[in-house]
Amino acid sequence: MAPETFPRMLKRHRTARGWSQQRLAEVLCAESGRPTVTRQEVYRWESGRRVPRFWLPHLASVLDIPREELERALAAADTPSPTLAELLPGDRPVAALSATTGRRIGRSAADRLVARVHALRLADDVMAGHDLIGPAFREFEAAVALLREGTHTEAVGRALHVAVGELAQIAGWIASDAGQHDRAEQAYRLGLSAAREAGDATLAGQLAGSLAYQWSNIGRVADAVTLAEAALNEAGTVAPPRARALFWDRVAWAHTRNEDSRAAMRALGEAGEALSRHADEDEPAWLYWVDAGELQIMEARAYTELRRPLRAVPLLNDVLSRYDATHTREMALYLSWLAVAYADANEPEQAADVARRMLDMSADLGSERTAERARVVRASLGPFRDVPEVRQVLNAA
Repeated sequence: MAPETFPRMLKRHRTARGWSQQRLAEVLCAESGRPTVTRQEVYRWESGRRVPRFWLPHLASVLDIPREELERALAAADTPSPTLAELLPGDRPVAALSATTGRRIGRSAADRLVARVHALRLADDVMAGHDLIGPAFREFEAAVALLREGTHTEAVGRALHVAVGELAQIAGWIASDAGQHDRAEQAYRLGLSAAREAGDATLAGQLAGSLAYQWSNIGRVADAVTLAEAALNEAGTVAPPRARALFWDRVAWAHTRNEDSRAAMRALGEAGEALSRHADEDEPAWLYWVDAGELQIMEARAYTELRRPLRAVPLLNDVLSRYDATHTREMALYLSWLAVAYADANEPEQAADVARRMLDMSADLGSERTAERARVVRASLGPFRDVPEVRQVLNAA
């Protein structure tokens, strides 16, 4: 894992003391006898825009951090993180799709394609991967053909590239849910190329983050951490707040799967802070589902994976009490974490009750994600087989 950078270290120590940026500025002024540090200056340090070399001894003093530790963090900040272009170089496969001959494609065709992308996304909310993978890839291949075989203006071409990138993301997500991880990765990589051609850094971050999430779930956890962080950096601070919240969530999950609880909790905090800045800004339609409830779910999942069930259980119960029951796959997934959390909390009867609901709900879903979680749930119940309620669930399964 990469060493902690100075901005992250500074913010972590400040918030651990319960200080605002304004409060830290005031303490530094008092410590140094120089009324020259402002809240804006502290913000610049924490966002990496400025390096407070003169203030290092004062920061070390007021925050009770060894100066050498701060200097190591500054050195880490001087070493650039790998970029998406370095991690997923590819060969710009979409660049060759723009045709020199063929029928003229207008803006209306691009708009219809965007509408189909959104419809496919909404379908994914209520249907599973095995049911959707055929239609998803037909749409995806048709969009690529439209880009390859038609001619268009530069503006329409950009809109088409964005649509292909968005279709690649949802098609990759569906393929991953169907257990076709190689196919999903191919879609994500092609979509990333399309997003780069369009100059859409936020969409590029979404595609790379989706691949990082898949890697987290199939065992490539170290690579997932690096890629999730690169996706966040690629999107940059200009990405809409909800996008940055989502990208931080992906970083948190990668660290969770890598069993780095400290980094995971820090990333979850960053996700919440990013979401708090959401207002009425322009943002992509694919962010419609990112809200406080989704961040709460990720926090609960992280606590479950990190074996902190007493924190996970109330969060999961709260979210599930308000969750849309038509989203069957997500309900089953969230119930799976609740069942595991109850088992870890040594509450086998409650774990069995939740597990029964989860296993019944996911039996015919056609989702490899829920199938894998069902295996995890059954394994978590194994040590309690002598409990009648648990034995009944396991025998039925």
